[in-house]
Amino acid sequence: MKRFLIVCLGNIGPEYEGTRHNAGFMVGDTIADEAGVPFKSCRYGDMAIVKVKNCELMLLKPSTFMNLSGVAVRFWMNKEKMPLENLLVIVDDLSLPFGAVRIREKGSDAGHNGLKNIAEQLGTQNYARLKFGVGNDFPKGGQIDFVLGKFPPEEQKQLPEKLKKASEAVKAFCLSGAAFAMTHYNR
Repeated sequence: MKRFLIVCLGNIGPEYEGTRHNAGFMVGDTIADEAGVPFKSCRYGDMAIVKVKNCELMLLKPSTFMNLSGVAVRFWMNKEKMPLENLLVIVDDLSLPFGAVRIREKGSDAGHNGLKNIAEQLGTQNYARLKFGVGNDFPKGGQIDFVLGKFPPEEQKQLPEKLKKASEAVKAFCLSGAAFAMTHYNR
């Protein structure tokens, strides 16, 4: 059975629930909910292990807060002896329109502190990531308030459908590889 570490980025605590910055947590929750698998507390976060055909997806929601996500990633990569090509990080992205999905096999952190810390901890930016678009409808200097804000009602209505699409992209990445997932889900 092929195993993958799927790192769903977000911030813990009720004040962050439902915020744009927690899009990674939401995608992970969607996959676990569909499989009927609960998250359980573990070292550096909460984990749900979901089986999809011949793959085991270790869904990790780090409890280290966004800016220290790499600590949890490095710990679980080492503990599970997970090869770098079996890591997928799910992250919110301001440069994409709301709900858009973009998978990349590697890349820069683009100013995202969670990705920056993961690259520092792993010593490389050569890991796959799935970016979930949250849009960028904020005034100059309003980026932090925007990502820590909740989706407006019209987007909240569409959110379940967008999260389902992102969860399907995660499964496609695991089952068929990055190239297939990018071809079918990057729009």
